[in-house]
Amino acid sequence: MLDTSTKENRKDFYNSRAWRKLRLEALARDNFECQWCKKEGRLSNNINAALEVDHIMELEYYPELALELDNLRTLCKACHNKRHERFEFRGKSKEKVKYRADEWWG
Repeated sequence: MLDTSTKENRKDFYNSRAWRKLRLEALARDNFECQWCKKEGRLSNNINAALEVDHIMELEYYPELALELDNLRTLCKACHNKRHERFEFRGKSKEKVKYRADEWWG
């Protein structure tokens, strides 16, 4: 079974050929649209949209579902950040960026 217990192992997973291939399949299946925005009637499938593929059942806790297409959904960066309760820096706001380093992939 895939070991996703450490940040380094998750980073290795997100850099793997298997993940990159499956990620593209999920994006194509979802028509390169954020599924949450789509559900709310917002359009997010433009060429400049930052789309990310989210594990519905989180990788860290459900490694057996890491490469299951049915466990993936396309989210825009904003929705993915909301889903994981991350912050983004907003202008003069004092909000800080809070991201998990192991979830940054290209």
